[in-house]
Amino acid sequence: MGDGVEAVDWARLKHNYGSAEDIPDLLRRCAGPESEEAADELLNLLFHQGGWICPAAPAALPFLLRLAADPHVTARRTLLELVTLLAAEAGRLTAKVDPAWPRAWRLALPDVLALLDAPEPEIRRAAANITAACATPGADLLPPLLTRWQAEDDLPTRLDLILALGRAAHRAPAGDRYDEARTVLHAQLDAPHLQLRLAALHALAPVTPGLAENHLPQALAAIRDSGVELWRHTGTVGNGAQAVQHWTADLFPGPSPAYVLGLLADHPDDEQRIGALSRAGTLLSSWRSPARALLPLLAERLTDPVPEVRYRAVELLACLGPAATAYADDVAALLDDTATRTTYQGESVADAAVWALARMNDPRCLPALTACVAATRPGFGAGTGYLGTGLAHCPGLPALPEILLRLPDHAQRLLPAIITTDDDRLLRLCATLAVWGPTAHQAVPRLLTLLADDRHWIPAAEALAGIGTAAHEASVPLLARTRSGDAPRLAAWAHWKVGGDPGPLLETAGTETPADLRRLADLGPHAAPFTAALRTAMATPDPWTQVEAAHALWSATGDTETTAPVLTAALRALAAGTYRPVMLPALRYLTRMGRTPAFLKDVPSDDRRLRYFGGWRAFTEDEAIRAAL
Repeated sequence: MGDGVEAVDWARLKHNYGSAEDIPDLLRRCAGPESEEAADELLNLLFHQGGWICPAAPAALPFLLRLAADPHVTARRTLLELVTLLAAEAGRLTAKVDPAWPRAWRLALPDVLALLDAPEPEIRRAAANITAACATPGADLLPPLLTRWQAEDDLPTRLDLILALGRAAHRAPAGDRYDEARTVLHAQLDAPHLQLRLAALHALAPVTPGLAENHLPQALAAIRDSGVELWRHTGTVGNGAQAVQHWTADLFPGPSPAYVLGLLADHPDDEQRIGALSRAGTLLSSWRSPARALLPLLAERLTDPVPEVRYRAVELLACLGPAATAYADDVAALLDDTATRTTYQGESVADAAVWALARMNDPRCLPALTACVAATRPGFGAGTGYLGTGLAHCPGLPALPEILLRLPDHAQRLLPAIITTDDDRLLRLCATLAVWGPTAHQAVPRLLTLLADDRHWIPAAEALAGIGTAAHEASVPLLARTRSGDAPRLAAWAHWKVGGDPGPLLETAGTETPADLRRLADLGPHAAPFTAALRTAMATPDPWTQVEAAHALWSATGDTETTAPVLTAALRALAAGTYRPVMLPALRYLTRMGRTPAFLKDVPSDDRRLRYFGGWRAFTEDEAIRAAL
């Protein structure tokens, strides 16, 4: 690294984890046998998850490029990946860029461009990716990129160069080589090689309205061609068919299923078929209208020879649930398909079929679910998971309690197994029994046994509260729990719900949490003494507290003048297609008040999925809020 490293006062600079005095040693290690480990550590320290350009980044930039130019450094590609990330982040941010970065980047740019002529194709690709990612105007980048294009004979590198030319040509000022660059790009739309056509489409479509739609057949031909594997060697995609399918989907936003229909057409390659179902899930979790067109093709994949394909197909039918009931017989044919995925959980095709039939309210799921309750059949976890919305649908199955609580129509067939299962399983199913309500009254004797156990009584109390007055014999032991135990408010609430008097809850009730407020709402007019506290809670910044306090105040006083506006405000964003979980109770509470906000009149016809979470919850959330509407 020469004496330049020592000339920098690293101790006064900061990176993502504090002082940058450890940077010189990492830079030196990049040139030795620990090159990859040191480069990974540099990437973490200098970039981490982005969000700013730290003071150490501009100081390290010239040394990163010096190392990347040395053929003896094994971590060259990782170092250039770091440069790419920093250059892209600096171009994206409007603030939090260290003042030294712009000058450091200008001085470093010649070293970046020199790497376009490196002997190794992978280094040339990495250099092209940096030019695509940075914010440098096209006038500075198009001449060296066009020169490299004319000389380049490595096909994956030509793909990266096309994409770099497309980005650079549209960053003003583009300079006097702009027309030449556009000519090169448009010529590649008709190139003999399908992947060059796809690269040109990606380069031009973002700035050419209608181009992607007009070239959909060409895009599908390239993606479904065996040559798509070339993208594994590029710096832009770096992976095969599924990655290219996902990347190209961004060219076809909106609810049209045309792109996904093309991907779902039969293909001999397993990865192509799996990727097509992934794209179908992402489209369906964002839009409602494509379901009709995609359902027949999803059903065709139920007999695929590959377990992962069958699993994904039936999982999507489960997500669509009531909309997919026409294919219930095809799903039921998979109930004995014990083939498993290669994931950590090892979910089986049969498990997904059980879930799909449950979503369709089809009783053919009941034998398997009964066996799961009785622990004579594996399948379905006990925990509850929540996935972020993300960009892609993530296939997965709910926990057993979440499946069962959606089957109140079949409670009588499931209850015998529930009330004879062991205590641990019964505890996990208490939330299900609470949702089933009075229908689950047969479970009361077992729940009373759990209620007497200091370790288990809280889930049992919640289940008894849900069952309500059909569990009236729990009133006395619940009252005893209000006088001793670690959750007197919960015990007092459950005592009230099963038919006890409101006194214990009035004595212990509070307004600190949304759960407290929900319990007060259950008291109705008995909660009138809490009016002042409820008004205070209604003014807090937390949306959940606001909504629950407004509902409790209305329940206690009948006041709609001050409560309805709070609930209405919580729903404003729904009209624009933005859904948050707090909106569902807010809408249900307004319905009880007899209030219908006029701005929601067009929401039922909105094609967008109204969802907050990803995976199967994207579909159940959408169904729930639409049912409430």
